[in-house]
Amino acid sequence: MTSKSLNSHHVDPDTALKLYIDGRWSAPLDPVSIAVINPATEEVVAHVASGSAADVDRAVAAARAAFAGWSGTSPQARAQVIGRIHALILERKEQLAQAISLEMGASISSARAMQVPLAAEHVRVARDLLATYHFHTVEGGTAIEREPIGVCGLITPWNWPLYQITAKVAPAIAAGCTVVLKPSELSPLSALLFAQLVHDAGLPPGVFNLVNGSGPEVGGAMAAHPDIDMI
Repeated sequence: MTSKSLNSHHVDPDTALKLYIDGRWSAPLDPVSIAVINPATEEVVAHVASGSAADVDRAVAAARAAFAGWSGTSPQARAQVIGRIHALILERKEQLAQAISLEMGASISSARAMQVPLAAEHVRVARDLLATYHFHTVEGGTAIEREPIGVCGLITPWNWPLYQITAKVAPAIAAGCTVVLKPSELSPLSALLFAQLVHDAGLPPGVFNLVNGSGPEVGGAMAAHPDIDMI
């Protein structure tokens, strides 16, 4: 895998124009971008890649290829990686808070006190639950096996951007699913930072994929995709 840092309190402009697919940052097949506007100032603060249905195909193929390996890992192994994701959210909390404030207009005090800590809690709870969750149970004479459903397409809104991402990504990967995430095109900066910290936490390639873009284009392609098992 290759790694590119997203530094300071802002997303690296070069990385922002890429998608995170199969463990690496890659350019969209069609080099189209979306302007990110700070609603507090109405200024353009960044441009991010605008993916296409073909990019969704690439991300879904990566998630599908990674599913057998990831779903076959032990809950303990998944908890270790998720624990590293949680630690990196806390380590980079100021960078994430600044991005959230910039992209969706939250006060920096709110971003620091609620947006980032509550997002981190989703990850912590998913990690901790793996220590006690019973994927196999026997009730009377019936055995019940709880299995990951497969590739999950995750579409998140603008208003609590990181919180909504971790609320979906953390339980999905804890269960053994692989994911393709489309964050809101109105607030995609924290999602890019999240993709980088997932990478830095050592999540295997293809388990988490990020395709920025519009709802009709990327969201529509995900909702109609035959190889996505759950939206």
